[in-house]
Amino acid sequence: MATRKPLLIPILFGLLVSAGSAFADTLLIERVEGARGATLPRKGSTMETVEASFGAPEAKHSAVGRPPITRWVYPAFSVYFEHSHVINAVVNKASPEEKGPRPAPPQNTGQ
Repeated sequence: MATRKPLLIPILFGLLVSAGSAFADTLLIERVEGARGATLPRKGSTMETVEASFGAPEAKHSAVGRPPITRWVYPAFSVYFEHSHVINAVVNKASPEEKGPRPAPPQNTGQ
């Protein structure tokens, strides 16, 4: 039994360290799953309806591309518009450390 004791301590330590790191990361997808009941702008809503319902956004990004896509940023979510109608609304990352999809690479607009 004395030979097993020296091995037991490193094994337990390894298990504790790995368990701690498994619970340390919050995955964006887990938070999105939990936010499914959250109120987000509905597809097809107009810019005026979104602003009336949710207030002024923190940032309004200029339209890019064809058709023109505009992004409005709110504290908890971002809204994407084609012309003046919502095409998607997504939950924002809670912090830069949150694991999620990589940002899209910059596009050459040719301008």
